[in-house]
Amino acid sequence: MKLSKKQARLRRATKFRAKHAENSTERLCVHKTSAHIYAQVISGCGTKTLASASSVAAKLKNGGNVDAATQIGTAIAAAAKKAKVTKVAFDRSGFKYHGRIKALADAARDGGLEF
Repeated sequence: MKLSKKQARLRRATKFRAKHAENSTERLCVHKTSAHIYAQVISGCGTKTLASASSVAAKLKNGGNVDAATQIGTAIAAAAKKAKVTKVAFDRSGFKYHGRIKALADAARDGGLEF
C-alpha cells in the first residue's frame, strides 16, 4: 500500500514528535502552505506556545517564498530570545529540509537559536 504525499509527511512528523517527547526541550515547530509560512516555539511539555511568528501576522506581500521564510526565521529567533529560549529542537512537521524550511532554519540560527 502506497502512502499519499500528505500521509507520508504526517508519518515523518509523528516519528519526530514521538522521538522527542521524552526530551523536555522546546520545539521550533514550522508549518507551511503555498501562500504562507508559520513558526512557533512550543514548551517541552507541548502545552504552551512561548513565541510565534508568521507571514500572515507580518503582513508580507508574498508569504510563500524564501525571502518571507528568512524574515520569519529572524522574527522567531528574536521572539524566542525575548521569551528567554536559546536551545530548541527543530520540528519541520515532516516537510523536506530544503527551500523555505531551510531558509527559515538558517535565519533562526543566524538570529541566535541553537538546534
